[in-house]
Amino acid sequence: MEHARYMRLQRASAWCGFVLFAGFLLAYSVGNLLSPMDPTMNAQEAVAFLTDNQTRILACVAIIVLTVPFEYPFVVVTSLQMRRIEGGWGLLSMTQVLTGVVAPIGFFFPLAILSAAAYRPEAHSPEVLLAMTDMFNLMYVGNACIFVLQVWSIGYATLIDRREKPIFPKWFGWLNIVLGIVLIPGAFVYLNKTGPLAWNGLLAYMLPSAAYFIWKIATPVMLLRAVKHEEAETVEQGVGQEAAQVASS
Repeated sequence: MEHARYMRLQRASAWCGFVLFAGFLLAYSVGNLLSPMDPTMNAQEAVAFLTDNQTRILACVAIIVLTVPFEYPFVVVTSLQMRRIEGGWGLLSMTQVLTGVVAPIGFFFPLAILSAAAYRPEAHSPEVLLAMTDMFNLMYVGNACIFVLQVWSIGYATLIDRREKPIFPKWFGWLNIVLGIVLIPGAFVYLNKTGPLAWNGLLAYMLPSAAYFIWKIATPVMLLRAVKHEEAETVEQGVGQEAAQVASS
């Protein structure tokens, strides 16, 4: 592939991060899902939520289905830039790409369950609908740990980069490490209905959501910066090779 085209594809893949951020924000806003449900809600409250927001939830899932494919080029270009740090495909870049491919399952499957509940709520008993909303919330928040190794691999690769001009700045490495840490409390939503570790709590939901949104903006910005750096590095190498050829002739 021509180098110029390869770099354009990398740049487009980095821009996919902004598409993902906008798509997710739009979807959850449309679905009335930016604010979490109450873990102590009863069956009648679950039915009321699904009935009142039926069209909004189904539209949310439709937007997510259209948005999710942009995750894959975004994940791949991240590993391509990490590959430059490792000097080829290595443990960190491969871990990132594999966990990144799996990560969308963490929000897509829970939303699929919620959409099934909202699709025809009149056909199910209130108890069944309550169980389905519980499944959505427990999986949506509790499965966030899928994401931990992905961001830690990015963070560690960033922190061990010893280049004179690092691929990513060190603060971005620490952002990934912190994000991985704040995602861990989500695993405890299965044990709590109230408090900071419930699915609407400070530690399990609020802080991870804030960190994730910051990461979702920062990462495509850093990728575009890295792609620009790679282009400049290629030009410098080309100039150096030409100079060496002239000197040897």
